[in-house]
Amino acid sequence: MAPSNPVAPGIRMIVGLGNVGAEFARTRHNAGFWFVDQLAQRYGGSFRHEKKFSGDMARASIGGHDVWLVKPATFMNLSGQCVVAAALFYRVLPDQILVAHDELDLLPGDVRLKLGGGVAGHNGLKDIRARLSSAEFWRLRIGIGHPRSLNLRQEVADFVLHPPRRDELTAVDAAMERAQAVIELAVGGQLSNAMTRLHTSAAALPAESGQPRKSRPPAAPSVSPPAAPPHASGSDPK
Repeated sequence: MAPSNPVAPGIRMIVGLGNVGAEFARTRHNAGFWFVDQLAQRYGGSFRHEKKFSGDMARASIGGHDVWLVKPATFMNLSGQCVVAAALFYRVLPDQILVAHDELDLLPGDVRLKLGGGVAGHNGLKDIRARLSSAEFWRLRIGIGHPRSLNLRQEVADFVLHPPRRDELTAVDAAMERAQAVIELAVGGQLSNAMTRLHTSAAALPAESGQPRKSRPPAAPSVSPPAAPPHASGSDPK
């Protein structure tokens, strides 16, 4: 795939990972969806379902550059289907893609930007890497914590498919605000600068940040997430 605009080497597509449906909307595994929803609100994008991409797409102007915001409409372990279809159509290279996702290895309130690397058991990242035939895409790792680190007696699969507690949600939302503050640098090709600023801002935070929230995940659905959510044949929400 060749880039359509060689003079703009930065991020051209921002993908949020999550599961579609009201029963999953507030769960930890949908942190990537929360992030791109907030970007769409901030930069004037409007999501529309695109059947040919198996996902929801929004076009936004970020720092003077057109950027595609993407939410795969498949379950988590098929996320790459949407990402690759959109990347091929719009001629976006792997290193021009930023994937926002929940990260078990980071505590709520921490957020990190990196290029490439492993997938740490995340099925969405695993599928994207396999279908792109490359690990060299950018990741925005949104910390949600691990049940052990949060003193919760839950299996990981159950933990990610339930909503965060109030204090966790406050911390996650503050982290996403800090990530939004450097997104224009990333889109403009200043990815090293964006990474430095994001990680420096995280290091400067007190142990327990009381930062106010400016946006939040969708309101609680009328039904609670089931302990064992249903899923389509051959797909998995985890």
